[in-house]
Amino acid sequence: MLAHAISYPSFFRCLAYYHGYFTSMSEVIIRPLRAADYDATISLWRESGLPYFSQGRDSKDEIIRQLSLPTSIFLVAEFDGKIVGVILGTHDGRKGWINRLAVSPHSCPVGVARRLLEAVEKRFSQLGIGIFSCLIEGWNARSMKFFRSAGYEKCEDIIYFRKKLNPDV
Repeated sequence: MLAHAISYPSFFRCLAYYHGYFTSMSEVIIRPLRAADYDATISLWRESGLPYFSQGRDSKDEIIRQLSLPTSIFLVAEFDGKIVGVILGTHDGRKGWINRLAVSPHSCPVGVARRLLEAVEKRFSQLGIGIFSCLIEGWNARSMKFFRSAGYEKCEDIIYFRKKLNPDV
């Protein structure tokens, strides 16, 4: 049944990566997110279990608006012509923020999330930004483990406050 969900070449390539036959991820392309990637991005968020706010900050118009801002670093990872990862980074000139990071649970090769994170961190560094942060919801232990493995530390002494002008944002 799994073979129907993915093409045979992709399936065997994934097995080869899993078993260590390929050590390069050169087939994965990291590039800026484009407006045309919106539907694939939303599908990926849903597939990975991330919340999606269709009437607010995640609406197509809002994402397109954010793409034009100099403070937005939105990237995707493509593998076999399909978007398998997306990261939304922003900055305020002092601190870089990882706002969303999602990788298809069915994507191969392993390491796509790390490549996306490193690409955003590199762009932050090129802007002179040397501190990177992310907010992770308490239920998301997998993300916490990933960011710890990438050198991020949990800050126990910070309490997050927010104010919504609209409940849909």
